[in-house]
Amino acid sequence: MAFHHNSIYLASQSPRRQQLLTEWGVAFDLLLPSDDEDAEALERVLPAEAPGRYVRRVTGLKVRAALARVQARGLPARPVLCADTTVALGMEILGKPESPAHAREMLRRLSGHSHRVLTAVGMGQGDQLEVVVSRSQVSFMDLSAQQIDAYIDSGEPFGKAGAYGIQGLAALWVSHLSGSYSGVMGLPAHETRQILQRFGVDTRV
Repeated sequence: MAFHHNSIYLASQSPRRQQLLTEWGVAFDLLLPSDDEDAEALERVLPAEAPGRYVRRVTGLKVRAALARVQARGLPARPVLCADTTVALGMEILGKPESPAHAREMLRRLSGHSHRVLTAVGMGQGDQLEVVVSRSQVSFMDLSAQQIDAYIDSGEPFGKAGAYGIQGLAALWVSHLSGSYSGVMGLPAHETRQILQRFGVDTRV
C-alpha cells in the first residue's frame, strides 16, 4: 500500500486499547458511533457460529461501519482501527455479562479450566480492509464462591468478554497463559504492529 500516516482513527471505547496504542507511540483520534447507530447489533452471534469466524466477521463489520462514519462526517481520510475480543469455552462464545448472575455463571464455568481468548484486529481505508486474529490460551485456578462474589462486587466483569479483564484483579487467578497477553487485554501487540505497518503507520519501535 502507498499510504503513509502519522495518525489513525480508533473506533473503540476500550480504555485498554487506547492505553496500548499510546504506549506504542501511535497517535489516534476516537471515532465512536453516533446515537443513531446500533453498535451492539454488530456483535450478535449467528446460529452455530464458530468463535474464530465470529470474531473475524464482527471486526470486519466494525471496520466497515467506521469507514462509513468517516465518509458521513466528512472527516479526513486516515486508516481506521477496530478490534473485537471474545472468550471461547470449547466452541461456545462467552460474551459480555448482562447481569451479576450472568457474570457469576461465566466465572464458575471458567474456574479450574482453560479457555481461549480470540482478538481480531481490523484496519481499513478507502476500499482496503484487512483483519487478523490473535489466539491465546488462558488457564484459571479453582475459584471459590467468595472470590467470584468479591470480583463481581469490584465491578470489573462488566463490559468485558468472559466477565473478566486480565489487566485487573483477575490476573491473580491466571495459572497459565500461552499466546499474547496484550491480545487477552484486547489488542495484540504483534498483530497490531503488522497491520499498522501495512497501512503505512509507524510505531515507536
